Amino acid sequence: MDYLKAFLVGGLICALVQILMEKTKLMPGRIMVLLVTTGAVISFFGWYEPFTEFAGAGASVPLLGFGNVLMKGVKEAVDEQGLLGAFAGGFKAGAVGCASALIFGYLASLIFKPKMKK
Repeated sequence: MDYLKAFLVGGLICALVQILMEKTKLMPGRIMVLLVTTGAVISFFGWYEPFTEFAGAGASVPLLGFGNVLMKGVKEAVDEQGLLGAFAGGFKAGAVGCASALIFGYLASLIFKPKMKK
């Protein structure tokens, strides 16, 4: 049942984003920023943890989950360092995800022939 819930919630998020891409003139980069920001806002209000408990990986894997990770890092760093933690916490919490995306993206570009869209 956990797999089904994760698949349905993750699929619903992706379907809503696809509709947003098709029906608006927003560029994909802006939609990505909107998703990360939405995840951070939902996390700020404390609604993301119950959502993740219900949906599992369907809620934690999409970009909403990255916004949640950033916000959790900021909250922890603010508790430890004060105002300075608001700037450092997100970088510390999101560093592993960003670094792996860069490394694996680079390795994929070495293995496959990347081409520009026309």
